[in-house]
Amino acid sequence: MLKEEIAIFWFRRDLRLTDNAGLYHALKSGLKVLPIFIFDKEILDKLEDKDDARITFINKEIEKLKTQIEKLNSSLLIKYGKPDHVWATIMSEYNVKAVYTNHDYEPYAVERDNNLSANFSKKGINFFTYKDQVIFEKSEIVKDDGNPYVVFTPYKRKWLAKLSSFYIKPYPTKKYFKNFIDIKPFDIPSLELMGFEKSNQHFPDQEFKDVLNDYGVDRDFPAKDATSRISVHLRFGTVSIRDLVKVAQEKNSDVWLSELIWRDFYFSILFHFPYSATASFRKEYDQINWRNNEEEFKAWCEGKTGYPIVDAGMRQLNESGFMHNRIRMVVASFLTKHLLIDWRWGERYFARKLLDYELSSNVGGWQWAAGSGVDAAPYFRIFNPYEQVKKFDKDYKYIKKWVPEYADPFSYPKPIVDHKLARERCLETYKKALK
Repeated sequence: MLKEEIAIFWFRRDLRLTDNAGLYHALKSGLKVLPIFIFDKEILDKLEDKDDARITFINKEIEKLKTQIEKLNSSLLIKYGKPDHVWATIMSEYNVKAVYTNHDYEPYAVERDNNLSANFSKKGINFFTYKDQVIFEKSEIVKDDGNPYVVFTPYKRKWLAKLSSFYIKPYPTKKYFKNFIDIKPFDIPSLELMGFEKSNQHFPDQEFKDVLNDYGVDRDFPAKDATSRISVHLRFGTVSIRDLVKVAQEKNSDVWLSELIWRDFYFSILFHFPYSATASFRKEYDQINWRNNEEEFKAWCEGKTGYPIVDAGMRQLNESGFMHNRIRMVVASFLTKHLLIDWRWGERYFARKLLDYELSSNVGGWQWAAGSGVDAAPYFRIFNPYEQVKKFDKDYKYIKKWVPEYADPFSYPKPIVDHKLARERCLETYKKALK
């Protein structure tokens, strides 16, 4: 007897059952659906910290998802390994007719999916992917001549003009939950099996709506609890982008909606210009003669630069996996302009530490600070850390929390570089590279 023909839904950056585009289409396919998740060894093997909090977060969310699916008399198949090896095993064990998933736009994921699609095709398996983690993707928002936008404001204008209720309508997955395959519960690979330890990091919850009431006024002040902290949930898809846009509309929070549009914008840039993940978007900026002093980089990483606002940001990042957006700009400008350290060094460090690490937005932000990206700050715009304190932490509440010894000359280090001299050196170095 032939094994039952099934479809598979592959969870990736969409760890939820509700309002999930690819899952909706899988459950409507007419085939029974086996949901799976793969702990991708190609990604995990590159992580430096064995207690990486993101792996613990994913593991916790996968456990929740598995419990929810098991209440529907099904289960979540969870595998650890290289995707091509995992899929070879799955295809040998099940009569798979179609695989459904949602788009992933990062260069590694695009290459992985292209290779898998070719393998599926050889075996007569259809591979369907859907837009889920953005409102508009790829070439949905482009100039009238079909070229991609590289300046945010006109991109945002067209984004808003195109937005309608259609694009934020939720996918009614609940209607089709009966189409999950009936199967006994699977086991979950342990963190230890994958070479990781449980992190004790605190993860923000999904209750954020109240901060939107004064978001436009308070968001720039790092001492205030005035940001949504929803980014880690958006990164791993435990919330729907469509739901967040609706909340922004309901709260009339144009500033917060603009942040969500920036996210779509950076996804678009990465799609159209994949080289910008590792090279300067404005290629002439790769001619900059970076100093790349390793001792100064270490001081920056550890929050021991002698600049309290910079050090507070780095210590917050190291301890909590979070950094306030205003402070992200300050510390990035300091690294690239004051210390003349390649933006890629900072981007990699953020990639290691941020709970909400998103390649497209992180690269976009770092290149903005360095002046080398799309719609970037001009190279001669150099944040003055002292002025940033006056504007955004004048009572030193944020600094006192993260750098309590800042006022003690015996405990707190002297500045590793003089602001005026660093500014002049930066301008001279950039001018030489860009002439």
